[in-house]
Amino acid sequence: MGFNSSLRAPSRASEPNLSRRSFLTRAGIAAAGALLIPSFDAYAYSLSRERTLYLYNKHTGEDMTLVCCPERNYDRALLRQFSHFLRDHHADESYPMDPGLIDILYAISAMTRSSGTFEIISGYRTPETNRMLRRHSHGVAEHSLHMEGKAIDLRMSDVSTRTIRKTALALQYGGVGYYRRADFVHLDTGRIRSW
Repeated sequence: MGFNSSLRAPSRASEPNLSRRSFLTRAGIAAAGALLIPSFDAYAYSLSRERTLYLYNKHTGEDMTLVCCPERNYDRALLRQFSHFLRDHHADESYPMDPGLIDILYAISAMTRSSGTFEIISGYRTPETNRMLRRHSHGVAEHSLHMEGKAIDLRMSDVSTRTIRKTALALQYGGVGYYRRADFVHLDTGRIRSW
């Protein structure tokens, strides 16, 4: 059964979110410097526009549509639905996901000029699920940021995982893990690092 949610983040001019805007501006500078986009002006133009993000959770079969813009804050209903969408499918348990993950998805979508779908491999994990996954894979961290709602594993329908990795590294925001054989990228809002 699909979870179709088309959500629009409302304008809240009285509560500007400067840190989000500066992150996305810095991302554009990094992208222009890494030649991921033709120019910073092109990226700056994309920052002033709404961008629709399409997400598909491969474990639940649900999809979600987010309409977002750096000029707008995310409302509580949108964040609750984003958290539910990224819930631990093993335990059917949700946890408040870091809104910075949406900013990362927005930036990657804008920088790659994607209009495709983010295929979600993993979002939130309960400690029990994380322990179970660690028993089956050496690539699962004991103190994973998935358990704190700060990480997401994904691929995209119209962008290669190599390009996602390159783009995420240019952002210089959080962790970037590249799993070439499994064909997905780990993104998180923790300290800057890569593997």
